[in-house]
Amino acid sequence: MYLRSPEHLNFTASLTCSNGSQIVASASIQLTGLSNWTKIELQLLAQGTCRSSRLELTTLNRGIIWLDQVSLMPSDTHKGHGFRKELISMLLDLRPRFLRFPGGCFVEGEWLINAFRWKEIIGPWEQRPGHFGDVWHYWTDDGLGYYEFLQVLAEDLDATPIWVVNIGISHHDKINISDIAPLVEDILDSLEFAKGSAESKWGSVRASMGHPEPFLVKYVALGNEDCVFSFYREHYLEFYTAIKEAYPDIQIISNCVGSRVRLDHPADLYDFHVKPLTLSPVLWLVFS
Repeated sequence: MYLRSPEHLNFTASLTCSNGSQIVASASIQLTGLSNWTKIELQLLAQGTCRSSRLELTTLNRGIIWLDQVSLMPSDTHKGHGFRKELISMLLDLRPRFLRFPGGCFVEGEWLINAFRWKEIIGPWEQRPGHFGDVWHYWTDDGLGYYEFLQVLAEDLDATPIWVVNIGISHHDKINISDIAPLVEDILDSLEFAKGSAESKWGSVRASMGHPEPFLVKYVALGNEDCVFSFYREHYLEFYTAIKEAYPDIQIISNCVGSRVRLDHPADLYDFHVKPLTLSPVLWLVFS
């Protein structure tokens, strides 16, 4: 956790049963006038078992304490990658063959100002600004970022990563094609982060995070369900051309269905989403 306080306080973190009947673990620290945000790490060693425990942060003194980035995690995580072992075990049992990231509408947002931006979700968790997911109406701290997707949700699960990128289109606005070049360059940077050598600009960032070897990224989806827009093809071609020139091995996935009519743009694959008019699950189909 990060903590700031002008006070001199005795600060305690405890795990207690939700009914208050038992303190399962506890650790204390003396705080002496922390005027700047300070990272505090405490180890809680359980002395008992409680199936419905809660984290309590307390002090016996009056005063003001600011808290941020409070996280309770086991010390022993999956391969030391920060994910709970039982969660990864359940994902492994599903045997996923591929995973799309960061998903669907989340990548574009209702408005581009709230779109997913990969450069803001790498590096230390506490330094990620987070963003408002305006499609589903919640704030995310982006603790699960691009690097975690490539390392844990793809490599560790032995699942093929499909990198879904924003091509300057949201549900309600778009980037004019004359201004699209910086976003194209941004997507090329994301591929260098994943596939570049440890000596390259963005590959060196990946290496500094603990993965000097490139990730096996073979598929990039351009947009999400954007074929309904008349300007999709124009945007698509800008990204398709640039990616193929820099990474000819990358397979590009279009949003448009090509089973009935021939696509009016080049694509290695297309990703057609069938959504029944019921509450049954969405069916994701990827055809070659």
